[in-house]
Amino acid sequence: MSVQSIHQNKFSELRENYKQYIDTYNALYQLKIGNEEELSQIYKMIKTNLIESKKLCPQSIIRDILNIIPYNNGHTKSYLSLAKLISDDYHVEEVRQIPIISNYLFYKEYGIKLDKSHNFEKIQSENLSIHSENTIYKAIVYNDKETFISFAEREGFDKDQILRNSSLYPITRSIFFSFGRRPGYSLLELCCYHGAVDCFKFLRTKFNSEITESCLIFSFLGGNPEIMSECLKYQKPGDECMCYAIVSHNIDFVTFLMNEYKISINLYQCAVYKNLESFLVYFDRTNDIHRCYAYSALFEMLSLCEYFLSLGTNINILMGEFGTALHIATMYNCKEIAEFLISRGININKKKIKGSTPLHDAAKSNNKEMAELLISHGANINEKDDEKRTALHDAAKSNSKEIAELLISLGLNINEKDRRGNTPLHDAACENSKETI
Repeated sequence: MSVQSIHQNKFSELRENYKQYIDTYNALYQLKIGNEEELSQIYKMIKTNLIESKKLCPQSIIRDILNIIPYNNGHTKSYLSLAKLISDDYHVEEVRQIPIISNYLFYKEYGIKLDKSHNFEKIQSENLSIHSENTIYKAIVYNDKETFISFAEREGFDKDQILRNSSLYPITRSIFFSFGRRPGYSLLELCCYHGAVDCFKFLRTKFNSEITESCLIFSFLGGNPEIMSECLKYQKPGDECMCYAIVSHNIDFVTFLMNEYKISINLYQCAVYKNLESFLVYFDRTNDIHRCYAYSALFEMLSLCEYFLSLGTNINILMGEFGTALHIATMYNCKEIAEFLISRGININKKKIKGSTPLHDAAKSNNKEMAELLISHGANINEKDDEKRTALHDAAKSNSKEIAELLISLGLNINEKDRRGNTPLHDAACENSKETI
């Protein structure tokens, strides 16, 4: 049997082993739900395939669901409903590391602020009803060509209008670094995002609207082949297209960019957006056990982390700014994986770029259980990063009240100054961390 055949068999075996995980997250990221019955089926899938079968933490699944909203905002209500079902059934009251827009929309819908570190003052001034009102943007979401044309034929219609300051959509690099135009989203870019092919064709035919780099990037989210094909005539794909292909959970898009344009798969993006299938494709193509091991912790499945570690990698390997597998497990509250790594002898005080330890990450995320686990296994509470900041500084800045109380109870000096002369109290005050103060 050839080496290639062995690898292909291993890919097929891994794909089959994690089929339920892959299929469930594919369904979530490609959500196109029209009624409560379909939503109920998705929820049963989550409970069976993720929580009960794979023992994933309900908080993590809520975080994953709310992270999807900026990339599939036409189905925001469905994502909020799914998150609420999980929070009710599993009594989840706090979830960190979610987009502020998702946190605010959940709060607005249900009166629950999941990430208490967020300040909603700025986002409250935005118009977040553009998809529910009688607007041209709603017409784009539903690819309603007739309504779209009725707007375009009105006197004073601005074909070059820009949707500005909207947290509902992700910011591409080309939009962020806009030169010669106002930062925001053109009508054509929004058509690409939503896969609104009829509205897209109308804009191109009637106004010859410009196909920008963001049009191509967003076309990988919208997933419409005609739009993507047209965009590829005018723009060349790069790394950001691969990122959005990964977010789309469309393996054909990912392999297309790999094969036709030699663009590499970003493992961190695979892990953050829960695209395990693309992650396994990367492993199949590269056999890079070291990177796969480090980022495997983000999928929150112990068996996956065990598998890559068993292939002979260095348990303490650093992945740049993300640190070791323990840093990653700590930041995302993967307690079972953290316990496994500690039992295998991982360096609990290992520093990543800028000098922070896993305990610093636990403080930023307000993961009290994780902090207690690290401390009980020898984490140095007095360890400082390159800016001379302790974990208490990070807890204060992130409004992580429970972590702050824990560290103070263990004797960490509350008057410790960082390189700029700031104490934890300074950080708490600057970030308006009222509970921690």
